[in-house]
Amino acid sequence: MIKKAENQDMFEFERALMKKGVSLIAGIDEAGRGPLAGPVAAACCIPCLTDPVEGVNDSKKLTPLKRARLFERIKESATAYKIVFIEPEVIDEINILEATKLAMREALAGVFPIPEHVLVDAVKQELNVPYTALIHGDARSHSIAAASILAKVARDELMTEYAKLYPEYGFEKHKGYGSEAHIEAIKKYGPCPIHRRSFLKNILPESDIGFGSKK
Repeated sequence: MIKKAENQDMFEFERALMKKGVSLIAGIDEAGRGPLAGPVAAACCIPCLTDPVEGVNDSKKLTPLKRARLFERIKESATAYKIVFIEPEVIDEINILEATKLAMREALAGVFPIPEHVLVDAVKQELNVPYTALIHGDARSHSIAAASILAKVARDELMTEYAKLYPEYGFEKHKGYGSEAHIEAIKKYGPCPIHRRSFLKNILPESDIGFGSKK
């Protein structure tokens, strides 16, 4: 049985599956669908349900420090996990929804052992294992919440690294999202190689949505 935890409702779906004899349960979630720059990330995680990491919740409800601590604990205790990035050029080519689905499929393909059932945050698609798509799943399922933390922290760390390459955009602060300062930087300097050109159509004239700086 799953060990009792403080947040009982976060295990509702896992408990129901385990009562049916399912033991290898994975959660999948994404981070970064909305930003103007950087990849979209997805994580698949088979968390330890017999001794679950305490404090796991929707990554958006946690402070950066809390997320970072949980990130390490989840990786240490998980049966398996995989984090995948789909780059901006692919997002521009196939659109953000399809890129998100691709990231989720690749994350699932990267874990071993193969889970018997997957809990996915909202996105419905064809997977090669049985799955349940849950609206607001990252706030309802421990497994999805664990995946959301892995995806969010990994992507934030990557955007902080990108800030060193492209310091004029302030990626370390907004992580590529469309803050006022970020939009002003795009208008001043033009897009850099990690901007999603298909996301900039309402910010720049089409003739300016190319790579390179205006400086």
